[in-house]
Amino acid sequence: MSKSSGFSARRTRFLNRLYARLSARQKAAEGFVSAPEPRAIGSFARGRQLVAGNLLFSGFLIESRDADLWAITAPGAAFEAEIHGFGWLDDLAAVGDAPARECAQRWLWGWIDRHGDGQGPGWTPDLTGRRVIRWINHALFVLRGVKDPRHATFYRALAGQTWFLSKRWRSAPPGLARFEALTGLIYAGLSLQGKEALAEPALRALARECRTQIDACGGLPTRNPEELLEVFTLLTWAAAAMVASGQRPLPDIAAAIDRIAPTLRTLRHADGGLPRFHGGGRGLDGRLDQALVASTARARHADGMAMGFMRLSAARTSVLIDASAPPSGNASYDAHASTLAFELTSGRRPVVVNCGSGRMFGPEWRRAGRATPSHSVLCLDGYSSARLAEAAPGTLREALVDAPSHVPVAADPAASGLRFEGAHNGYVATHGVTHARVLDLAPDGRSITGEDMLLALENADKRRFDRVLDADGLRGIGFEIRFHLHPDADAALDMGGAAVSIALKSGEIWVFRYEGGADLTLEPGVYLQSGRLKPRATKQVVLTGRAMEYATRVRWSVSKARETAVAVRDFAHDESYLTE
Repeated sequence: MSKSSGFSARRTRFLNRLYARLSARQKAAEGFVSAPEPRAIGSFARGRQLVAGNLLFSGFLIESRDADLWAITAPGAAFEAEIHGFGWLDDLAAVGDAPARECAQRWLWGWIDRHGDGQGPGWTPDLTGRRVIRWINHALFVLRGVKDPRHATFYRALAGQTWFLSKRWRSAPPGLARFEALTGLIYAGLSLQGKEALAEPALRALARECRTQIDACGGLPTRNPEELLEVFTLLTWAAAAMVASGQRPLPDIAAAIDRIAPTLRTLRHADGGLPRFHGGGRGLDGRLDQALVASTARARHADGMAMGFMRLSAARTSVLIDASAPPSGNASYDAHASTLAFELTSGRRPVVVNCGSGRMFGPEWRRAGRATPSHSVLCLDGYSSARLAEAAPGTLREALVDAPSHVPVAADPAASGLRFEGAHNGYVATHGVTHARVLDLAPDGRSITGEDMLLALENADKRRFDRVLDADGLRGIGFEIRFHLHPDADAALDMGGAAVSIALKSGEIWVFRYEGGADLTLEPGVYLQSGRLKPRATKQVVLTGRAMEYATRVRWSVSKARETAVAVRDFAHDESYLTE
C-alpha cells in the first residue's frame, strides 16, 4: 500500500470518528412526516432463532439467551459489520410477536446507549445508511409501547446519524457502499420532520451515481449479480420514498431502474436465484422478486448477454455462463477467476453450481472461492485463469491480475437448440493454449452438451506450448474440467464408472456422460453459502486429462434420464437456518 493511500485511509477513519462524535450534538428529529412503511423482507426462521438466542452472523454462531448483543466480543470484522448494519431487524420484524419486539427494542436501545454518542464501531457511511434505513422501515414495530424518554432518544439518535450521513457519504467507496449511504440519507430526509433540506442534495448525488456507476446495459463494474440486486433494491426504495412524499423520482434514478431490471431478469435462474459469480450469492430469498415487482420496468432481455453473462434457457432449465473478462482494478477486489464457468438449474433445483464466495468463512476460504478450480470450468493443473495480486497490508483487498484480456463469445440458435461458443486467452502467456468452450442446450431443456478445447493457435503459442511440454518431460499439460454439484443433489458413479447419476430432490434424474481423452472421478467438494456455520459438503464431477497436442478436445453431456417426466411437481422448502 502506497504512503498516499495509507494516509488517505487514516484520514477517512479520523474524519468518520470526528463527525460521529459531533453527531451527538444534533437536535432530535420532531417525528415522522408520515407513518413509515417497511419494505425489506426478513427471514421468519432466522428471526425465531435470534429470539431463541442463536446469534448467527457472518458464519459465526454465539448461543446466548437474552444476550446483550453489544457486549459480545465480535469474532471478526464481518460479524461486527453485520450487527451494526441492523439487517437482523428485518428478521425480528418478520416474526413480529411480543418476544421479537422486546428483543429488537432491547438491542436497538442498547446500541444507542453504547454507540449513539458516536463511540465505537459502526460509524461508517455505508453501515450508517444501512442502519438508518432499517430504523425507519421498522419504526412502528420498535416504537410500539415505548414512551418518553426512550421515544425522544430514538429520534435524537436517528437525527444524529442523518447528520453524519450528510457530512460523510462522499467518503464511501463508489458502488454499493455509496448507494447505501445516499439511500439512507434520502430516506431520513424524506421521512423525518425538520430534515427535509437534506433530501434534495442527496437525491441529486444519487442521480449522479446512477449515471456514473450503472452502465448503459444496466450493469456494475464489479459484475457481481447480488451486488447489482442490492443496488437495484436501494434505488426502488428511494423511488418509492419519493413517490410517498409526493415527488416523482428523478429521471436519472428512474432510468437506472429501467436499465437494471431487464439485466436482473436475464440473470435470474429458473429457481428465482442469481448465479454465484464474482463474490455474489443467490440473494436473499424473495429479495429479487420483490424488487422486480416494486419497479415499474417489465422488460427482459432476450436470452443473450447481460453484464458479461450469457443466458441460455429452455422450458424450465436455465444456464448462465461467465462470458466476459473479469473485472479489473478497484472493481476486482471480490472478482473470481471464473471465465467460461457455467451454472445449470432445473426448475426449482440447482444442479451444476460454482462454490461461491468464501469470505464469510475467513481469508483462506475467500481466496479459495476466487480460484478457477472452485468453478464449473476447465483449469490447468495448478493454475487459475487469473491470479490474485498481493493484498495491501492489513487488508483483504487483493486485485485480480493476469486475467483473460480477450474473450470472444457468440450465442446463436442451433438446429438442435441454443448454442454458446466462447474462448479466453488466460493460459496463453503461461502455457500457449487458448481455452474454448461450446455449450448446446436442447430446445426441451432436457440436456446440455459441451465441448472443452485447449488450442495452441498461433506459431508463438505453439512454441510456448512445446517449451512447457519439454520442461515437463513430454508428459503433457495436466487439466481438469470440474462440475460442482449442489449439496442437495445426490450423485453416484454409474455404468461401471463411465457416467454419474445425479438425483434431485424433485425426483428428477440427470446423467453425466463424456467422451475423449480424460478420466472421470466423483470427488468431494464444498458449497460456500452465506448464513451457514461452515462450508457445506457436496460432490464434484471431475474430468482429468493431459494435453499432448496443439488441439485437445473433451466432449461431455448432462441430460435428464429417460424415465424422468417432462413435468415434475416440485415444492421447494426453505433450508434449516442453522443446518451445518
